[in-house]
Amino acid sequence: MSFENPTQEKIFDYLKTAKTIAIVGLSNKEERTSYQIARFLQERGYRIIPVNPLLAGEIILGEKVYASLQEIQEPIDIVDIFRRSEFLPEVAADFLQTQAKVFWAQLGIANEEAANKLQSANRKDIIMDRCIKIEWNNMNEKDN
Repeated sequence: MSFENPTQEKIFDYLKTAKTIAIVGLSNKEERTSYQIARFLQERGYRIIPVNPLLAGEIILGEKVYASLQEIQEPIDIVDIFRRSEFLPEVAADFLQTQAKVFWAQLGIANEEAANKLQSANRKDIIMDRCIKIEWNNMNEKDN
């Protein structure tokens, strides 16, 4: 069975109800897409939590960087992933050890094995190959 993203309305619902977004693979380099999107989300009122084992303990965009999702002690609404597709099964395994609600792989990132792992664990709130910034902009164009 192949993976399909949720409906557009469901994606908008995730964005409307989310408050905290963990960003896996967040870079400390301002020119990187992950940094620019994290800043974009922050500017729109979301709390971002950086996750990057190579930068753990540092501060990015005013927030402490964690080595893994499991280290985060507060509720996570969306896990936004900026890692290559082949790493998604590993990120999915980490995700399953948390109470995070939505697994979101950025544009160009998808992995059927990761989707199957999540669905087998009855975690159905999965988005892949979609940009959270584009979806946020689409949602706000629709609402205006």
